[in-house]
Amino acid sequence: MDEHIIEALGKSKVIIRDGKVISVEEPIVDYCPLFDKYRGIKKLTKESIKENIEFRIKDFGMCTENRKFPSEDFLSIGASEIISTLLKNNLLDATVIVSDGCGTAIVTDPKKVEGLCGRISGVIKTSPLRTVISLVGESNVLDPKTCEINQIKGLEKAIAKGHKRIAVTLSNANELKEIRKIEKKNSCEVYIFGVHTSGASKDDAELFLEYGDIITGCMSENIKELANKKGIYTTKTKIPIYGPTEKGKEAIELRLKEIKNKK
Repeated sequence: MDEHIIEALGKSKVIIRDGKVISVEEPIVDYCPLFDKYRGIKKLTKESIKENIEFRIKDFGMCTENRKFPSEDFLSIGASEIISTLLKNNLLDATVIVSDGCGTAIVTDPKKVEGLCGRISGVIKTSPLRTVISLVGESNVLDPKTCEINQIKGLEKAIAKGHKRIAVTLSNANELKEIRKIEKKNSCEVYIFGVHTSGASKDDAELFLEYGDIITGCMSENIKELANKKGIYTTKTKIPIYGPTEKGKEAIELRLKEIKNKK
């Protein structure tokens, strides 16, 4: 039996076993402008969340061996889209991401980044899926047997593989300082993407904005309030994305330029 635990739609904890939604917890917020825009969900409830997760399982096989990898951009601008743009422009060698079916993994193909991450929510725990591990490559998965989620170990593995310019997605603010220490010790360049930040505490918001490069505001009032107070560069999107560092700002602007050129 495979088991996948994700935090989705208002950071509701959802458990999926063998392709079936087993349990859904109450979300910490009851509205998300993205799901209103793309799925017409006006209020996040356990029922609406369950329906959306079941839709994703049916639509592209999320958390199942039927997993498909839609490589088109899901959002105009989000973490996976910015990372893909950086990879396409040779500003990154690799990225350390988390996906259902493989856990922490190292990816160098921009289309695979979008296919793996573009339409999933925060993955807390996952089980091996052959289709996903085959796409990523066993040698690029932190632990193909357990699908361990550990972004610090993932970064260390990426460095050991010879990558020097690396993006890392982080939802745990307490790992930010350690990532910067590893970056300095190994004389590499790390882009820290703060993701899945809904409900972030004031302390977490401070850490994300002090040590991160690109931070998705999600539904975190603390991040939004602190970022606005500090005058940090931000997008004018429904879900704001912040660039506390110069390279973060440049990465966001590069993505915005790409979007404009596509029109």
